Amino acid sequence: MEKNRKVIIGIDASRNRSGGAKAHIIGIISEGNPEHFGISEIHVWSFKSLLDSLPNKPWLIKHNPKALEGSLFSQIFWQFFNLRSVAKKLDINIMFTTDASTFCRFSPMVVMSQDMLSYEKGIMKTFGWKMERLRLLAILYIQNRAMRSSKGVIFLTNYAKEIIQKNTGNLKNNIVIPHGVGDKFKEQVYTPKQLLMETSSIQCIYVSNTAMYKHQWNVVKAIADLRLKGFPIQLILAGGGNGKSRELLNKEIEKSDPNSDFVRILEFVSPDEMPNLLAKTDISIFASSCENLPITLLESMAVGLPIACSERGPMPEVLKDAGVFFDPENSDSIGLAIERLIKNDSERILNAKRAKELALKYSWKSCSDLTWNYLIKNIN
Repeated sequence: MEKNRKVIIGIDASRNRSGGAKAHIIGIISEGNPEHFGISEIHVWSFKSLLDSLPNKPWLIKHNPKALEGSLFSQIFWQFFNLRSVAKKLDINIMFTTDASTFCRFSPMVVMSQDMLSYEKGIMKTFGWKMERLRLLAILYIQNRAMRSSKGVIFLTNYAKEIIQKNTGNLKNNIVIPHGVGDKFKEQVYTPKQLLMETSSIQCIYVSNTAMYKHQWNVVKAIADLRLKGFPIQLILAGGGNGKSRELLNKEIEKSDPNSDFVRILEFVSPDEMPNLLAKTDISIFASSCENLPITLLESMAVGLPIACSERGPMPEVLKDAGVFFDPENSDSIGLAIERLIKNDSERILNAKRAKELALKYSWKSCSDLTWNYLIKNIN
């Protein structure tokens, strides 16, 4: 690239609806210093609530086309027919699209992969042959096409990079840039306890909306079985949800906790409240079987909680030796992992310390710097 050339970056965040996708764009904008990379302007297209969450920066220009507040069809129509021409008029040098399910036709473009549902073996069949499965098949085609045709691809984990390329084929220009984790979580301090001697109630938490691959109902069953063994455990499920997965959860709660003795559901917890909520618990549970890079797992690690974690997907890559792993589809396996943490004070405390150390490496500043640098390299 020519020295002293004015560099203008476009970010298509028009369909960043998931919690992780929104956290990512907020993180790299809030912590970023694109001017250090010769970037003079960054234009972001998104819906109003996300744009309102972004800080005001001298180099940041926010765009909220009316279509992005409308239906999915209107969002896709705008992305396919309007975004490229609007970006060209603004002299955008490269488009960074933060959702691989993109219909954007701008070139050059770098795509970020954040969704594993269409790629993870065995996940599609959990949806049956209903509209959701057809949607995932369509997403598979769209994402493969976008990643193959883009100038570069950003993956969040090595696991995702390996699994997705088994489907797309070799993507010659790609990089792994993980999410960051907020300082508010890192600032929290977990206070080690001897759970069976110092507490009358052991507080466990699982942070996630319900979904067929999240297995909240298995966690409830595991906690219920542990209570039958005499462990004084309470469970917080932080995150709402609906559909079949919520029905399975409600059914298990009706069976295992009909009097609401130990399960508490928090439909929504704000990002500002979450660090404090986590810090007040004793054990974090993460039972998903399909993830790209779970921010909620990183947040529990950053607080320094002991973690009982799914053995699937990228979770072993992220948590490494700092947790006890289980089969998320087997409530007995989940229960044994939690029981191990409760009974072994030294292992639990050591794991918590190690988890916090690992989480400190996940920085939005680093994520932001690596992203701007990669975009600059892909302009020519």
